[in-house]
Amino acid sequence: MRFLEHVRAESARLGEVARMGLDAPVPSCPGWTVDDVVRHVAQVYVHKVEVLKLGARPDPWPPDFSARETLEWYDEASAALISALEAAGTGTETWTFNPRDTTSTFWYRRMAHESVIHRIDVEQAHDVVTPIDADLALDGIDEVLYPTIAGPWWEEGDTEYPIDATLRITAAGRSWTITADATSVDVQQGAEGEAAAEIFGDPAPIYLWLWGRVGEDAIQTVGDPNVVRAFRGRISEATQ
Repeated sequence: MRFLEHVRAESARLGEVARMGLDAPVPSCPGWTVDDVVRHVAQVYVHKVEVLKLGARPDPWPPDFSARETLEWYDEASAALISALEAAGTGTETWTFNPRDTTSTFWYRRMAHESVIHRIDVEQAHDVVTPIDADLALDGIDEVLYPTIAGPWWEEGDTEYPIDATLRITAAGRSWTITADATSVDVQQGAEGEAAAEIFGDPAPIYLWLWGRVGEDAIQTVGDPNVVRAFRGRISEATQ
């Protein structure tokens, strides 16, 4: 997948819509305005520029960005990110939070999804939502399941949603079977075995639901609705 092209397109659209007004409240991020979203994304972009430069997490972090004008800083940060990704290519060893991928490819993918989800935020704030590329959305389902939720995050049982069930997601010919308990989340490709609930349909609404950008009325489900809601709660913990 051409993740860098998605970073370019999604970050550009985010900046374009942000210019419609920074004070608009963001429905999917209660208490945040477009300004908050744009500044958050700018800081994420600058952080990844440093990660790619150092091959490690920058420390100390973050610097004081409070004096920066929002849109100017965002434009500078998005350009710097694209340049850093281009310079790194896809095979540079670096720090990531995915134990299965410690190359710059991880950040190509992660920044594409960071950009599209927050593009949706600012579009929802201004009621100008545009479609998501179906292949990117399908990949986004895969990415939010691993490493975002099924990485090694739950060893201490630090969850308010200690579900003990198996759930399945099916979209565009792909399936993921997720087994969760209080201290682990396991994701397997495919549709083997029984599941207490299943989420199915087109990739984009499932992707947006997983990230909390649409409600349960946007997806199709069968089985135990309590498992679906608890699973969504578990994801909300992992994606804060």
